[in-house]
Amino acid sequence: MNIAIVGYGKMGMMIHELALSHGHTVSSIVDVASSCANVTSRSIESVKGCDVVIDFSSPSSCISNIEAYMAMGVKAVIGTTGWYDKIDYVKKLVTGNNCLMYSGNFSVGVAVFLKIAERAASLIDALDEYDIAISETHHRGKADSPSGTAIMIAQKIMSNVERKKKVVLGNPEGKIKNEELQISSLRLGAVCGIHSVEIDSTCDSITLTHTARSREGFALGAIKAAEWLMNKQGGLYSMDDFINELLKEKI
Repeated sequence: MNIAIVGYGKMGMMIHELALSHGHTVSSIVDVASSCANVTSRSIESVKGCDVVIDFSSPSSCISNIEAYMAMGVKAVIGTTGWYDKIDYVKKLVTGNNCLMYSGNFSVGVAVFLKIAERAASLIDALDEYDIAISETHHRGKADSPSGTAIMIAQKIMSNVERKKKVVLGNPEGKIKNEELQISSLRLGAVCGIHSVEIDSTCDSITLTHTARSREGFALGAIKAAEWLMNKQGGLYSMDDFINELLKEKI
C-alpha cells in the first residue's frame, strides 16, 4: 500500500515508522509547519497518486484537505478532530468511488472499550439506583479538554441511558443533577491517555478503564483502517463500521 501522511507531529512520525515496518511505502509526507527532514512537501497536491492518505493535521486545514482528497479521488483516513460540525458538508463531498474514514480515536482497543461501555450503559438504563460518569486523564500538553474519546464515550452513554439528558464538563459549581452526565478531565505529566466509565450506587461501584501505554495503538489502528479502506468501493465510514466488521462474529 502506498501511503501519504499529512501532519507530521508525534502521531505522523509514529504512523511513518509503523507503515514502513508493516511493509507499506510512504510516498509523501506533508506538513506546512514542520522542519523535520522527512517532510517531502508543503503542498497537499503531492498526495495525488497514492493509495490512501492518513491525515493527522489540524482542524483549521482539515476541511480544505478533505476537499482536495475527494477532488483527486484519493482515499482518506482522517484522524484530525474539531471539524465534525461540518460533517454534513463532508458527506456531500464523498460521492462516487470516493472513500473517507474518520474517527476521534483509531485504537482498536478503544473501539472495543466503546462497545463495552455502550453495553454497560444499556444495562444501567434499567437500574435507576446507579449513576454513571466519565473521567479522562492526559498529558499536560494536550490541547483539547475533554478528549475526543471522552466525547465518543459520552455519546454512547447518552444514546443508551434515557435519564441522562445533558453533558456537563469539568467541575461545575453546585450539585450534579440526576439528568446530567459529567465528564471530568485531568492534565498530568506525560500520561498518554486514561479513560474510565464510573458506575456507582449506595451499595457498590463498577469501573471500566482503558489505559493507553503509548501512541502506537492509535497509529497502528490508523494503518489497519487504511488497509481496510483499500477494499471499499466508495462511501463515508467511521471506526464503528471498521470494528463492527472486524468483530462481526462477536457482536
